[in-house]
Amino acid sequence: MNHLYTYPIKSLRSVPLTTALLTPHGFPYDRRSMLIKIHPANGNPVPRSKSHLIGNLENMTITYYPELALFLQSIDEEKGVFTVTYCPPDGEKKSLEIPLEPEVSKLQAIDVRLHNSPAKGYKMEERVNAWFSSCFGYEVMLAYLGPNTRPVLGNLSPNAVQNKSAGSKSWLSSVASRLPNLTGAKVQEEDGVTFADLAAYLVVTEESLQDVSSRFSDGTKMDVTKFRPNIVLSGSKKAYEEDYWGCITITSNSKATEIVLTQNCARCVSINIDYNTGKAATGEAGNALKKLMKDRRVDKGKKWSPIFGRYGFLKAASEGDGRTMTIAVGDRVEVSKVNGEHTTFGKSLDWQGTVTLLIIE
Repeated sequence: MNHLYTYPIKSLRSVPLTTALLTPHGFPYDRRSMLIKIHPANGNPVPRSKSHLIGNLENMTITYYPELALFLQSIDEEKGVFTVTYCPPDGEKKSLEIPLEPEVSKLQAIDVRLHNSPAKGYKMEERVNAWFSSCFGYEVMLAYLGPNTRPVLGNLSPNAVQNKSAGSKSWLSSVASRLPNLTGAKVQEEDGVTFADLAAYLVVTEESLQDVSSRFSDGTKMDVTKFRPNIVLSGSKKAYEEDYWGCITITSNSKATEIVLTQNCARCVSINIDYNTGKAATGEAGNALKKLMKDRRVDKGKKWSPIFGRYGFLKAASEGDGRTMTIAVGDRVEVSKVNGEHTTFGKSLDWQGTVTLLIIE
């Protein structure tokens, strides 16, 4: 286990962790908040993404709002806050402290929806919304999930009950809503997700990251956080070996738990962003997506998108809860199930994983 990351506000910069609590809904604080642009109510909104527009409210993601990369995040659990620091390339930095767990009884309840997956949320207090609005130069609000989660569409989770939500214009939700149970795992509680796109966890490897860097002729090193992972592993025999992983077992302090890897993560132009400027990168780094298009379109269900990383969920325990455990950088990870073929986004795979002896750290 090389790196662990969480993202308190969706699409802002990552927070590196040395330890993290595994829960069915992801790491604590991971993407429990999301910025929303408020378009004028009496006009015709001109959103950057129509699929993210609900009424006059537009979900802000780094794919369409690359300037989100200019916001750093850090967590102080002792104080119960996280700090957001705005770092414009040609201006002064400024910071804001936000409670990790705001008192929702004092906040306005709102309905939120991401990729056609709805949830109840809360509009953060005015001082927070005004601060972000001053950074962007237009009105925004910060939506907080509180104790709520969004339903996982279409049984992307191996533990979920079949979701019957209607489709949507979003490619993520239109495909995810058709996903069957991929593992045959025992059905227990339905796993919810936060404002992460589709799953509780995203797993990538250093070996695959090195392959991306090797494609840049100018010596550029790819920043792994552009792929927005939660867990970064090393020790694979070759790049993209994780394409076939069906399950990993993490052992920490003599305790073990499993993360079932159900689907591939299809990539978009967000990996081309320069995090220092909040704009599309120039040079080789600005062509990262194009370079992966050459040979990484390996998922027949997303044939126009290159694949990097695997979506995962905690496997349901056979007895009791047993689905929370603290893990740490340096923990041992075993690839405990391997698929005989690539998974296809939107289709099931006969879940006959085989045990492998591969051990990665």
